[in-house]
Amino acid sequence: MSLTLTVDGERWRSHLLRTARAHPGIVPVVKGNGYGLSVGRLARRCQWLADHADETGAPLDLLSVGTYDEVGEVATRYDGEVLVLTPWRPFGAALDLDARAAKRVVHTVSRPEDLTALRERDPDARFVLEQLTSMLRHGMSRRDLAAAAEALGTGRSGLRGVAMHLPLNTTSHLGEVTRLINDVVASGLPTRTVFVSHLTSSELARLATTYPDFTVRPRIGTDLWLGDRAALRVTATVLDVHEVERGDTFGYRGRSAPKHGHIVVVSGGTAHGIGLEAPTGDQSLKARAATLARGGLDAVGFVRSPFSIDGKQRLFAEPPHMQASMLFVPSGARVPRVGEDIEVRVRFTATDFDRVVVT
Repeated sequence: MSLTLTVDGERWRSHLLRTARAHPGIVPVVKGNGYGLSVGRLARRCQWLADHADETGAPLDLLSVGTYDEVGEVATRYDGEVLVLTPWRPFGAALDLDARAAKRVVHTVSRPEDLTALRERDPDARFVLEQLTSMLRHGMSRRDLAAAAEALGTGRSGLRGVAMHLPLNTTSHLGEVTRLINDVVASGLPTRTVFVSHLTSSELARLATTYPDFTVRPRIGTDLWLGDRAALRVTATVLDVHEVERGDTFGYRGRSAPKHGHIVVVSGGTAHGIGLEAPTGDQSLKARAATLARGGLDAVGFVRSPFSIDGKQRLFAEPPHMQASMLFVPSGARVPRVGEDIEVRVRFTATDFDRVVVT
């Protein structure tokens, strides 16, 4: 009676090993809801990858989390260092780390004044400097990097490299990354390690050839954990089935059935992320047409759900409840039985499952 993510363990683990082997120096990203699998489970899997370095061809000495609040959950399950992607600030959770976990943290520093404050607070702190990319989210300009280089000098400083968080949906990042790496060289920083995101395998290979004296370390989340979608199956349990005639009322809002059919109640609702939609950046004509089509369905009370029965995506009978949803199955279609599991299409990073089963 749950919204369940079932993972084909053997296939998933094989994919993880292949991905780590194909990306030497990989830094797994473990953040948020753990891509639907939970942060704790992914941290344990990072330790498993570290223990299988003979199969991947390289040690896994570092993973990355999104925030300082996630450090504790991974530090008890993974032995290596933990890179925090949210930039360090002289306030908040960054100052409340457990002393034992803090020794393994690698901070992200995105402002010159924070570099000074961090080193004053902890002279032995380990950190990466984040560059300002075309995303314009966090980061240091070329001038800021030069100032940081002057402040750090050439001695031991705790600097682990320079980080670049790149945008999605671009034809190629190579031009921007080339400029950013040239800025690192021009700054005089005592490092030849860069941490990058959202680069393709061919782009990474090109950078390795263009900058043989640099170590390029890819931060990878989605392609690592969710890269083999055939290994992942999401299902919901049918909780109840009610036959309705046209005009029968049902649900919280007393809606009327549009015609003869069945109301099928399934597990999975807003508490799981079902029916909640994040803004999309897709501006293509196809995406706009889909938006118009959904708007037309909304106007007449029909909204397509992520639940499928026999390969057919069914409509919500009314907006999803907190932990369950009501679907309308028209007359003539097969009606699932109570206790049956049906397929669900979800956005993993926005879904909390009742159960995650790794076979």
